[in-house]
Amino acid sequence: MTQPADPASDDRPWALVTGASGGLGHAFSRYLAASNHNLVLTGRRTDVLEELADQLRQEHGIQATTESVDLSDPKATAALTDDLAERGIQIETLINNAGFGTIGEVATLDPHRLAGEVAVDCQAVVQLCSTLLPGMIAHHRGTIVNVASTASFQPMPGFATYAAAKAFVLSFSRALWHETRSTGVRVTAICPGPTRTAFFDIAGDGNFPGLRRRPDQVVETTFEALRRNRPQVVDGVVNKVQTALSSALPTRLTAAVAGRMAHHR
Repeated sequence: MTQPADPASDDRPWALVTGASGGLGHAFSRYLAASNHNLVLTGRRTDVLEELADQLRQEHGIQATTESVDLSDPKATAALTDDLAERGIQIETLINNAGFGTIGEVATLDPHRLAGEVAVDCQAVVQLCSTLLPGMIAHHRGTIVNVASTASFQPMPGFATYAAAKAFVLSFSRALWHETRSTGVRVTAICPGPTRTAFFDIAGDGNFPGLRRRPDQVVETTFEALRRNRPQVVDGVVNKVQTALSSALPTRLTAAVAGRMAHHR
């Protein structure tokens, strides 16, 4: 873990990026550093986090601190926010990016992995939002980005837990947007489709079908949605069309199509 020089003497806003050790986390971190934000970077790969933090300090002159945190453990997540409070770091921007999926039928998968998936994808999002939001409201400013998915819009046999978890994130974010409308806090859920990250390799199938968008495109879409005060946004024209169709068609049909893709990938 790296320590910031002196948070109290630095008037730049602080941002917390979870899952910062690759893919979208890298892209969000680079965007925020270029926008003159100090950073708290969390993830499981300490060496990668430290390398990214060093690069961003050198390139943008910001402060960047790293924390290796297992977000599937509520106690570890609480320890993270307690530590930041003790060090005087007030988080103004929260990027809930950490998450993972598991491809396969529920009956064939490790129950402990699926429980961890729900904990990271859902429980940690709620815990971080509910812990950090009061401080944002007290200061009348703040930003929360919750990374959902195009999988949020329909059940996905063969990817059931992930799709359900991201549907939760999307619903939670929509409600949070309404709750914070008059507080000075901005909230949005970004719904990427397949993106050029290691996500599908970790999920168990690097050849999962679909056109892949770049992480920086997803980040650009996210901050444009925040500027327009939108509670949610789907990244990419093709993904927008697909999610619109999923919302319009019967669930039984969309689930069947999603299941066929998972079984014939």
